[in-house]
Amino acid sequence: MTSKTPIFEHDIPARQPWSGLVRKGQVLRIIDTRGQQAIDTLFYKADDFAERYSAQDTLQAQGSAYISTGSKLMSSEGNVMLTVTDDSCGRHDTSAGACSCESNTVRFGHHTKFEHACRENFVAEVSRHGMSKRDIVPNINFFMNVPIAPNGDLVIDDGISAPGSYVEMVAEMDVLCVISNCPQINNPCNGFNPTPVAVQIFAGAEG
Repeated sequence: MTSKTPIFEHDIPARQPWSGLVRKGQVLRIIDTRGQQAIDTLFYKADDFAERYSAQDTLQAQGSAYISTGSKLMSSEGNVMLTVTDDSCGRHDTSAGACSCESNTVRFGHHTKFEHACRENFVAEVSRHGMSKRDIVPNINFFMNVPIAPNGDLVIDDGISAPGSYVEMVAEMDVLCVISNCPQINNPCNGFNPTPVAVQIFAGAEG
C-alpha cells in the first residue's frame, strides 16, 4: 500500500458520481470505506475520449474473469491505461456492467423504474466533459462480488470487501477517471445500503 501523502483526496457520497484526471505515473487509490460497496468505474484517455476502457480487451489480456493485483486495464485501442499494483480485496468484476433504470425494471419490477442508477450517474458525469450516453461502455465494478455459476451465469452476491478495503493503480497514460458510487438497493452488491467511498491520487515515483 502506498504510504505517501496524497496530492488529492475526495470523499464520494453514497449514490453520487465523481470524475478526475490522473496523470501518467500517478497512483490512484479507490477505498471502500464502509465495506461491501460497489464502485462502478470508467476510464478515458485524457486527450482523446474516443479511446476508453475496454472490458473485453482487459479480460483477454489477463486471461482471467476478474481484475486484481497485476491486472492491466486495457483501452479500446489495445493500450495499457492503468496497472493494478495493490489490492486488499482480492478480485473485482468487469463483466456485470452498470445498473440502469431500464435494467432495474426488468430485474426487480416496474416499481423500481425511477430509482437512481449508475448509468444515470455516468451520463450526468461524462456530460461535464462533453460526452454523452453514447460514450458509456462496459465498466469495472470495483469491490463487486460476481461469482460465475457452473452454467456460466453471472451471480451478483454479497460483497467480500471489508471496511477500508482498497485498490491501487498506476496510470500508464493520462486518464480521466469517472466513478458512480453505486446506488443499487435491490441486490446485495452494496449490502442493500449504499455508503460513501473515497478516492486518493498520489504523485508518481519521481514526485
